[in-house]
Amino acid sequence: MLIRWRVVLACMTTNVSEATGESNQVLPQTTVEVGCTGHVRSAIGTHQLEFTFRGETLRRFLDAFFDEYDVRDLVMAQRESEATTSGWVSANRLPGTWRKNPEGEQIRAYARVLVNGRFNELLDGLDTHLEDGDRVGLVYPFMFCC
Repeated sequence: MLIRWRVVLACMTTNVSEATGESNQVLPQTTVEVGCTGHVRSAIGTHQLEFTFRGETLRRFLDAFFDEYDVRDLVMAQRESEATTSGWVSANRLPGTWRKNPEGEQIRAYARVLVNGRFNELLDGLDTHLEDGDRVGLVYPFMFCC
């Protein structure tokens, strides 16, 4: 029960906790432009909107956005198996640098979350800093096969 109450309070302020080192500051309000494609656009009913939330990170944005719009399951993977897909190429060592969010913070296979046109995995993941006017893209394309 205490954890739920803290989650509710976190929407308005940061909790005071010696264990986590959080302060008692009021979280700033940030307004971003949200672009949605494919399944996300169909579920929300529009391709573009402004969204205001408390906080300055992609994580806070996603929590607030998913509280208002029921599209978490379209974008976020609950398990590693939902974040990956089997490919048709076999390679033991892939070229370049490959990064992904930690398990529990991964995006569903074929879905993407972009900040100002860049995949969140290439930035700071869900801890990516957001400012007023930033563009957040929630992309989950329609895919048809054979």
